[in-house]
Amino acid sequence: MPVGTKRTMVARVGAALGFLCGVIGLVAGLTDHVWKLGPTGWFTGGVLLTVLALVVLLDGATAYQKART
Repeated sequence: MPVGTKRTMVARVGAALGFLCGVIGLVAGLTDHVWKLGPTGWFTGGVLLTVLALVVLLDGATAYQKART
């Protein structure tokens, strides 16, 4: 397995979970339900997960580039 591939997979899963948290926040806001966190909490969690996924993706890309040279 090439260097950085596992981090790319983790980043994709994190981005998908961040998107899912955003959708839960949207549905919670539209239906006026409070599911554990409330709409603002779900959106904040989704943004945090997505930003962390981007950082992991960039780390995997730089590790892959360093391994190639």
